[in-house]
Amino acid sequence: MSEMKITFKHPEEIRDFVNTVSKYEFDMDMRKGRVVVDAKSLLGIMHLGLNSVMELKMYSDDCEELQKQIAKYAA
Repeated sequence: MSEMKITFKHPEEIRDFVNTVSKYEFDMDMRKGRVVVDAKSLLGIMHLGLNSVMELKMYSDDCEELQKQIAKYAA
């Protein structure tokens, strides 16, 4: 399992993020405070909001490639 801090400034970034992570088969969750949503859910992540730091959990030991692709969203 790997973790990353993520933040989004614009709704288009959330759409691009979801399109990227949806290509991977392993499960991922986004957490902000006590709220946890599926990281592949556009509406779920939009519910967490913009301009705030969220925690991404990736349930795989092989997620280096994904981390490189989403590095631009790192908080």
